[in-house]
Amino acid sequence: MSPTVAQHLQDSVKLNNGVQMPWFGLGVFKVQEGREVIDSVKTAIKHGYRSIDTAAVYKNEEGVGQALAEAIQQYSVPREDIFVTSKVWNADQGFQTTLDAFDLSLKKLGLDYLDLYLVHWPVKGKYKETWKALEQLYKSGKVRAIGVSNFHVHHLEDILEDAEFIPAVDQVELHPYLSQVELREYAQAKGIQIEAWSPLAQGRVLNDAVIQSLAAKYGRTTAQIVLRWNLQSGIVTIPKSIQEPRIIQNADLFGFELSAEDMSLIDNLNKNERVGADPDNFNF
Repeated sequence: MSPTVAQHLQDSVKLNNGVQMPWFGLGVFKVQEGREVIDSVKTAIKHGYRSIDTAAVYKNEEGVGQALAEAIQQYSVPREDIFVTSKVWNADQGFQTTLDAFDLSLKKLGLDYLDLYLVHWPVKGKYKETWKALEQLYKSGKVRAIGVSNFHVHHLEDILEDAEFIPAVDQVELHPYLSQVELREYAQAKGIQIEAWSPLAQGRVLNDAVIQSLAAKYGRTTAQIVLRWNLQSGIVTIPKSIQEPRIIQNADLFGFELSAEDMSLIDNLNKNERVGADPDNFNF
């Protein structure tokens, strides 16, 4: 079954608990706290983005929060129209420590609630307790949806053995060189939405001959081709940028559609090649 393809920047997918999450958003990994992250987030919201993804370990939650407050006022965008994600870092995993970390993130962001809170990495011996904490946060109404990040199939299976709630999202490294087909099929069967971080493989896929030929064919940038492939594959995606022209360009994905043949060409680029750590061999 082919996924519903987003037709507009603000189109959303319904998560397994009924909450709507935008298909496309802005990631702020490695965006510096202060003016850089404030300007990046405000620029994205000004140009129609409605999803912002941060994490405790990015150390820019305060700047994201300031940007959100300013953008909500300046551009008359209601808070409930903006989907805000953060993540509990590995050092804070465990039950009570996760609850405390969440409260600190919420305070730094200056928000009353989060839209999505994720377990950042599957820290062995801790992630199940961490998940119980997220379930409690969800039941308390402090977060609208809960999920995980960097979880392989076996981590998800482990969580689901005694979870009260199925994760709404699994945010993983995903791009044409690491297309994660097995994980995507498993997640789809379980009702878990896959979200891509590093959707451009930190730029590596942009030099690929196939991607470049498709960019020429469609009259688009190489980044637009890859991000469009993500959306047509039913993957929520959050590219990072701090430059206004790139923020606008990255989101200009709705005036064209890749053919089934061209989607297959990109599918066939998979090498199981990572730019980030393997969750099974991460130095926690």
